[in-house]
Amino acid sequence: MNHAPPPPTLGLIGNTPLVRLTAFDTGVCELFLKLESQNPGGSIKDRMAVFMIESAEQSGALKPGDTIVEATAGNTGIGLALVAAVKGYRLILIIPDKMSSEKIAHARALGADIRLTRSDVAPGHPGYYQDMAARIAKETPRSYHIDQFTNEANPLAHEMTTGPEIWQQMDHRVDTVVCGVGSGGTLTGLSRFFARVQPDCEIVLADPAGSSLAEYVRTGRHVPSGSYAVEGIGGSCVPAIADLSRVRQAFSISDSESFVTARDLLKRTGIFGGSSSGTLLAAGLRYCRAQNEAKRVVTFVCDTGSKYLSKMYNDYWLLDQGYLERPARGTLRELIARRYEEGAVITVSPDDTLLTASQRMRMADISQMPVMEGGRCVGVLDESDLLLAVHGDANRFHSAVRDAMTSRLETISPEAGIDSVYAILDRGLVALVTDGDQFLGLITRSDLLSHLRRKLN
Repeated sequence: MNHAPPPPTLGLIGNTPLVRLTAFDTGVCELFLKLESQNPGGSIKDRMAVFMIESAEQSGALKPGDTIVEATAGNTGIGLALVAAVKGYRLILIIPDKMSSEKIAHARALGADIRLTRSDVAPGHPGYYQDMAARIAKETPRSYHIDQFTNEANPLAHEMTTGPEIWQQMDHRVDTVVCGVGSGGTLTGLSRFFARVQPDCEIVLADPAGSSLAEYVRTGRHVPSGSYAVEGIGGSCVPAIADLSRVRQAFSISDSESFVTARDLLKRTGIFGGSSSGTLLAAGLRYCRAQNEAKRVVTFVCDTGSKYLSKMYNDYWLLDQGYLERPARGTLRELIARRYEEGAVITVSPDDTLLTASQRMRMADISQMPVMEGGRCVGVLDESDLLLAVHGDANRFHSAVRDAMTSRLETISPEAGIDSVYAILDRGLVALVTDGDQFLGLITRSDLLSHLRRKLN
């Protein structure tokens, strides 16, 4: 019987580069990064995706025409979508709503059927992503719930590929591996491999602050988890396939430190890593700097930073979430997220067409914009103005912005109190902050909500 050759894309999974990190202070140690971002799906999860699907095919659990169902933080879903696309399977992914839009768009572009669910609920709640996946799998004819959290092919992928690659690339000299736990497959597979080839190799857990896994490693106690923004690692309980018995140290890394570290990695080395990569690198650096004798340490760039351009690589998202701080001046300037003098405000001129204005609104995902002329704000155009202007005659998109804009402006001094902003917003208007004739920016309801949220303890 002739077997078709494997799709060439799947042959590109694995054999990723490993580089020594030289742009950071690593104390007496050498720190190496395994660039899993170079896999075709952009993350380490490609490895287990192909192993899990091919294992199910070999066992007969997955047949041509079946539907694969999985709960995922995004990267496993992309890996599964990649393999499912080239092998011809339908795929349903259940993804928590805190995940980056880039991950969701990537999986959807590969043909996955995306079902978003809540990220603020615990196991046992019907909206919890793993429980929801199990329910959908039961309700879907000819479906296979791949369940990365219990699937033994998940750690096997890393025991058979990731571990041996590191061992060879490091010339059989590895003292420590720093790893995170999402499903637990990577850490478990590496732990099993190094237990055979170098039993004294130390396994270190990098965990987001708010996850309960680091506390479990340190004390053996299960404690409630909190919230965190880092994606793909951490959790409220130890996954079924996660073997943490060889983990000797655990570091809890804050969202802020994770984001800053990943951004520093890009600026200093050009290596573009995601949020969990920042967590692992920060933990690796802490570990290295605490050592008194030289060690050869390996950690991972788990996925590419291109999956997080709308979040941790977006300064305005970081400001809105409170991860970046501007100098406190005690004025309304602090409430302006996007400042005109920084070139951060999308504008139109009075002579631009309404079509131009509409396209800019859509591209920037905004609902209103200032109309600027000679460096002065002479009006505001919002979606309501635009809709009223073109209603009944699409040709009016070619008319000028000045014919539809609101020129009755509510300006406010940066020295005014915050109550005056509330008064303007309550009238359904946008607060335009001006210093004399100088336009500083807009304060929207979203800006005000972000400002108030940052004041939470």
